[in-house]
Amino acid sequence: MRLSARTHYALRAAAELAAAPPGPVPAERISTAQRIPRRFLDNILLQLRRAGLIHSQRGPDGGYWLARPADQITLAEVIVVIEGVPQDHEAFFGASEPLEKVWAALRENETRVLTGVTLAHLAGGSLPTL
Repeated sequence: MRLSARTHYALRAAAELAAAPPGPVPAERISTAQRIPRRFLDNILLQLRRAGLIHSQRGPDGGYWLARPADQITLAEVIVVIEGVPQDHEAFFGASEPLEKVWAALRENETRVLTGVTLAHLAGGSLPTL
């Protein structure tokens, strides 16, 4: 699985929100803590907000926070918001046909891992046994 820099940044921003104390987290704090360019981060946060994964509040006490508890948001959800649902269009013929099963198994394992790890796991610093 290849993930864009945008997706890596989105996962890092979401992890930062999950680890933050309750209340709004300013975008500048996320940007600084995760070394994400601010203009890039603003677009990512907008995308996550529109998808319903985070909420925002404007003003001097404003910022961003998770829309649901961190243990209810998986890495897969964040990835789908940014990357979209993966589409497979590759066909295999002749001697390469068994590769289709290999790639299917790989995708199943990726899905299992990404749906099994939540933002709470990242914030807590311990991953589940997968």
